[in-house]
Amino acid sequence: MSSVDYFERKLDDKRRLTIPVELRDEFASGVVLTRGFGGYLHMYPQNTWDNEVEPELTGSILDERIADVNVRFRRGKTSSELDIKQGRVTIEQHLLDYAGIGRDLVAVRAGSYWRVMRPDLPD
Repeated sequence: MSSVDYFERKLDDKRRLTIPVELRDEFASGVVLTRGFGGYLHMYPQNTWDNEVEPELTGSILDERIADVNVRFRRGKTSSELDIKQGRVTIEQHLLDYAGIGRDLVAVRAGSYWRVMRPDLPD
C-alpha cells in the first residue's frame, strides 16, 4: 500500500483532478466518485467499489437503512477511467456543488477509499 495518505490539489479549468504519481496504480482499475456521508465526496478505486462497497449495498428490499445508503451513494455516482498519461480524473460539477468544492481541494485516505473535500471543511 502506498504511504501517501493526504494530498492537496487545484482542479484545472475542465474540473480535472490530478492524482499523485504514487497513487496512480491504486486507481488503475478506474475511479468511482460519490457523495459522502457529510459535505464531502468519496473517491474509490473501481476494484474497491466492486469488491467492498457494492456487496454492502445489497440486502433486504425492505431494509430502509440499506435503501438510504444506496440512494446516498448512487445519486450522482460517476465511474471513469484514470487518464494514465496525466493521472487525471474529471469531477462532475454536480458533485463539486454538493461538496462545496471550488478549485482547491483536499483528499484524505479513509481506509480503502478517499474523502475529497474543500480545504476549510472542519474535521
